[in-house]
Amino acid sequence: MRDEEIKALFDQQAAGYDQQWAGMAPIREALYLLLDALLIGLPADARILCVGAGTGAEIAHLAERFPGWRFTALDPSAAMLQKCRQRAERGGFAHRCDFHEGYLETLAAGQTYDGATCFLVSQFFTDVQRRTGFFRQIAQRLKPGGLLANADLASDIHSPAYEVLLPGWMMLMSSAGVDAQMLERVRAAYARDVAVLPAQEVAGIIQAGGFTAPTQFFQVGLMHAWLCSREAAV
Repeated sequence: MRDEEIKALFDQQAAGYDQQWAGMAPIREALYLLLDALLIGLPADARILCVGAGTGAEIAHLAERFPGWRFTALDPSAAMLQKCRQRAERGGFAHRCDFHEGYLETLAAGQTYDGATCFLVSQFFTDVQRRTGFFRQIAQRLKPGGLLANADLASDIHSPAYEVLLPGWMMLMSSAGVDAQMLERVRAAYARDVAVLPAQEVAGIIQAGGFTAPTQFFQVGLMHAWLCSREAAV
C-alpha cells in the first residue's frame, strides 16, 4: 500500500480503533508480558522510539512498567496520534512523550534511542526493498546494540498451514464470525495489499536492514514477533 493510502486508512479508523480491536486484548497483553521480560535490561532512563504508535497502547503499557523511560510516538495519522496523546494525558505520562506526525525520515536528526517498537507496521510495505529500507531507517535511529521489538503478520500463504491459520485468524478478529465471501476478500487483501510472508523471510528482511539475526519470541495465529539488536555499523 502507498503511504497516503495507509494514512487515510488509519485516519478513518482512529475514532473506533480501540473498540474495534478490544477482543484482541488478550493477545496484546500476552505480547506485552513477554516484551517486559525482554526489555527489562534497558537503562532506567531509556529513550524508546515507537514506530506506528497508533493510539498508544504499547506506550501506555511500557510507561507504567518502566517509569523512567521516555518515548517518541511516531505515526503518519494525525487522528491516531491525537488518540495517543489523549491516552498519555489521561494516564499522566504525556510529559514523558514526544508526539511526531510523520515518517521516520521526517524525524529530527541527532536523537538516538535505546530501543524501538514496531507492531504490525512493516507488513504494509509490499516491496521488499522498501521494507528493508524501512528497517534500516529504524536501525539508524538506534544506538549500537539498541533493541528492536517487531511484530507482523507472517505465514507462507501457499502452505497447508495457512489454510488452517487464516480462517482461525479471521474468526478471532470477528465476534460475529466471517462468511466465506468475506474470507475470500480478506485472503485477496492479504495477498495483494499486505505483505504476509513466511516468518523466516520477514526475519531476513529485518536482518538485512542492519540488525542481528532476529529471535522469534511470540506467535499467535498469523501474528509473529521478533527481538533483535542494531548491528554496530549500519
